[in-house]
Amino acid sequence: MIRDPSAARTIGLVTLVVAALLGSAYALGRSLVPDPPTSRSSVTTSATGPDYADQPPTKDTPRRTPEGEPSTSPAEAGQDGGASPDGTPSPGPADGPFGTQTTSGTSLVALTFDDGPDPQYTPQVLALLREHQVRATFCVVGENAQRHPDLIRAIAADGHTLCNHSWNHDVDLGRRSPAAIRADLLRTSEAIRAAVPDAPIAYYRQPGGAWTGPVVSVSHELGMTPLHWTVDPADWELPGAGRIAATVVAGVVPGSVVLLHDAGGDRQGTVDALHRILPDLTSRFQVEALPDGGT
Repeated sequence: MIRDPSAARTIGLVTLVVAALLGSAYALGRSLVPDPPTSRSSVTTSATGPDYADQPPTKDTPRRTPEGEPSTSPAEAGQDGGASPDGTPSPGPADGPFGTQTTSGTSLVALTFDDGPDPQYTPQVLALLREHQVRATFCVVGENAQRHPDLIRAIAADGHTLCNHSWNHDVDLGRRSPAAIRADLLRTSEAIRAAVPDAPIAYYRQPGGAWTGPVVSVSHELGMTPLHWTVDPADWELPGAGRIAATVVAGVVPGSVVLLHDAGGDRQGTVDALHRILPDLTSRFQVEALPDGGT
């Protein structure tokens, strides 16, 4: 037991100094250890196929260019997806990021479905489109096309337009070399044509909407129009069928390109939303697939 008050104070001060030094040493050591790497193109698997964790950024998480600077969307630039003052998209549709197409370029409304095909959800989507006599545009992932060629044939047989959506939904594809981008897109188109040899593939959509100059250039070189969108109900966030439908119904104007998903996760909410979306849109607009350039 220490009876000298001055000695007790000295011991207390020494303890505090030692604790502070230890804390500083820990913080310095921790700063020298890099954080584990993250991948924006991570893919997990489910019973029906891959789940793509990387999806288009929302309005609160702006898209970034490879240099790290935020990219301005048409709406943020005051263009509202290429819309004229009355809210109708202008005839020139190449007004999206890096000159991508955001509208149909006409009064037609285009529904697009990404990430498929999927054996659970794609047949349901096809059946509903058939019921309402609507043709759409399917942006398919190469590995899924290879895995489910029967569904690619079903999409083509119903007269829908096919769109290349990369081999395995690589959000970072646009950051890679032009040669790597070209190889990825060619591999995807080859998987599609293995199922439907004569199918036109007129469009390319970059996963996550993470467009870059090189990926746009390569898609053009391969004869594909880089396709963005006008209306995004964020169905990949699983907000429920009611919210998905309400966003689409309220947001569509003549010329809109609507982003939906028939794969890449639980898409039952999207399928259920179509029961409201399709009757509403077909009563107000001409809903059609984007032209594929085929004969």
